[in-house]
Amino acid sequence: MKIAMLAPIAWRTPPRHYGPWELVTSLLTEALVARGVEVTLFATRDSITTGTLDGVVPAGYEENPEIDAKVWEYAHLAHLFEQAGRFDLIHNQADFPAHAFSRLVDTTMVTTIHGFSSERILPMYKPFEDRVHYVAISAADRHPALKYAATIHHGIRLDEFPFEADGGEDLLFFGRMHPDKGAAEAIEVARATGRRLNLYGIVQDQGYFDREVAPFLDERIVYHGPVGGAERLRALGKAQALLHLINFDEPFGLSVIEAMACGTPVIAIDRGSMPELITPETGVIVDSVGGAITALAQVEAIDRAACRARVAAHFSVEAMADRYIELYRRILGH
Repeated sequence: MKIAMLAPIAWRTPPRHYGPWELVTSLLTEALVARGVEVTLFATRDSITTGTLDGVVPAGYEENPEIDAKVWEYAHLAHLFEQAGRFDLIHNQADFPAHAFSRLVDTTMVTTIHGFSSERILPMYKPFEDRVHYVAISAADRHPALKYAATIHHGIRLDEFPFEADGGEDLLFFGRMHPDKGAAEAIEVARATGRRLNLYGIVQDQGYFDREVAPFLDERIVYHGPVGGAERLRALGKAQALLHLINFDEPFGLSVIEAMACGTPVIAIDRGSMPELITPETGVIVDSVGGAITALAQVEAIDRAACRARVAAHFSVEAMADRYIELYRRILGH
């Protein structure tokens, strides 16, 4: 089985810090290669893989201001589709632009939909549903008008996330500085309870950060910026709870399972995929900031080992890869 894995080009694959789509693409690619699948990763030229790397884009457009996103995205797509005949299957991780090329080639195509952002993208999905096999990343993110081949949750490499039996008393926010992700709500919980809050993530909406986050930063509410490597793992594990007080229907929530893998329970707003990820043994689903404040007492009693056990049982990269291989074989008739 020869797979062409089409990565997004906003960031390197795998990303240095932020880049959830690129991260999942890398995790799946490496797990497939480990299982003996022949994978060519089409990504930025500075990407890293144990498979075969192919690409024309010098670097991610979010990392290098000289990279024009639209120009290089089409060069990226053209580079893959011009050699589509070499592969049994194209796995598209880079959203809907690839669909424009799908009927110009005979190669089977799968698209993982990393979040159905709005009804406005439906015209580049609905007309192609009989040509492209769609994968939802959670049951909550399935659009009722679309036909899907499967729902496959993301997975992580559990051995890369050290378990912290005692996370301490600090609270954690881990995500984009954007109204969707709820940094302001996390700050509200911290201020109401007098708890220390550590915030990590890229500033995606500068106005929001300047209005809702920056004025409240002090020695107790600390913004650390985006982090990677060992510092990222320490951040995920050294907390009593992750506050995921989202203001949108979260398609999946990679940071939620990463925190749980380190033993950190999660307090999350009941939207999107949260009930699929979090059980009473691993966190608390709430409907408001007030509910999150009350839930702090509940998470103190949660067994951190149970959080890790849930990730091991349901959200491993091995389970994700196995489900994708099963899908590939089914649609290819192997």
